[in-house]
Amino acid sequence: MFAYVARQPIMDKDQNVCAYELLFRDGKENCFPNIQPDEATSRILANNHLTLGLEDIACHKTSFINFHRDSLLNDFPSMLDPEHVVVEIVETIPTTEEMVNACKKIKDKGYKLALDDYTFDARWDIFMPYIDIIKVDTHLSDYQTIAGKIEKLQKANIQLLAEKVETHEEFNLYNNLGFNLFQGYFFAKPEVIKQKNLPTSKLALVELMKESANSSFSFDRVNAILERDVGLAYMLLRFINNPTVNKRYEITSLRHALNYMGEVELKKFISILALAKLGDEKPMELLHMSLVRAKFCELISHARKDVDNPPKGFLVGLFSLLDALLSQNLNDVVNKLPIDLEIKQALMGEKGRLADYLSVAKAFESANWLNLIRLSKELAVDQKLLHSLFNQAIVWGNGVRQTLSPHYPKAQASY
Repeated sequence: MFAYVARQPIMDKDQNVCAYELLFRDGKENCFPNIQPDEATSRILANNHLTLGLEDIACHKTSFINFHRDSLLNDFPSMLDPEHVVVEIVETIPTTEEMVNACKKIKDKGYKLALDDYTFDARWDIFMPYIDIIKVDTHLSDYQTIAGKIEKLQKANIQLLAEKVETHEEFNLYNNLGFNLFQGYFFAKPEVIKQKNLPTSKLALVELMKESANSSFSFDRVNAILERDVGLAYMLLRFINNPTVNKRYEITSLRHALNYMGEVELKKFISILALAKLGDEKPMELLHMSLVRAKFCELISHARKDVDNPPKGFLVGLFSLLDALLSQNLNDVVNKLPIDLEIKQALMGEKGRLADYLSVAKAFESANWLNLIRLSKELAVDQKLLHSLFNQAIVWGNGVRQTLSPHYPKAQASY
């Protein structure tokens, strides 16, 4: 059996990621599969479902996982760590005494329980004594209904999670209403308030991006820029000494780092660094998504034996959230940047190989398995290989995030 997994971030009120919902595909249901409970946890995770552990998929944050009826009745959640897992009760389970007892049993073992796609139907009231988090689908219930019903839940000390929050306006609306947690891609869409020029301090970063996208590359120009900025030089050394990047040598000087990395890897680092600095007032998850997309698109490019310098697959993934990072229209941003024409065309939605790579990454993020199957056939890349490449990209993105995260506020789970 082969299972796909996707992850979607869950944000707190400060737009820090405090958890990920993990979305599995097993046969007909996007739930954790119904496996015999006597199978060892290691075998389940290693052989049947994931080539990574939950901690890698969720970047060492809490995992929200959907469980269906049989998995709950068989006490399957108890095989996972209650410190790092929230058990999601899906809306399709029967509201029977048997199910209530199963949930009570799981709750008594120290797990937090979330009720998924809650629509304020009274039939769920019998579960409420065991529920920690209510997930309200903002597209299934209108705002007035939600506003009129949540006070009772708040008095019961139940946390409220707003699902399918797709715009900043919706985030502000439900934030003001008293929701604690938010799921949806509002943070990955530009909040364009007014057209503004990049500050002078960030123009040098754009020049670094120009170097990274230039087939004519000068180590001396890059070295001169980095030598004038202690922070940039420090981040370069942290990056190159990260075990996911370099497992063999300790790099001690700036020039040593430049020479060790080589042109292609240095171009990628420059792009990451510039993007991190350009988006330093934005949620860290934006940069994290960009990193995973970048590595994934690069790995697809390698799998298809593309030969690019600079690595265009990497750059198109990395720059794909520039609009949200800079709070500007993506086409306007792309037209201003000195980057390769093929990369620009892919970012602006024009058809081509790079746009297809980006579409595969987005299919994983949204658990759009049908689109993934179609793209796999069009690109002639095996689906299982794509799954493996996406896992590799997550691990790599986690490592780079750990390098950059000291420069960002740390997200703290609030439940």
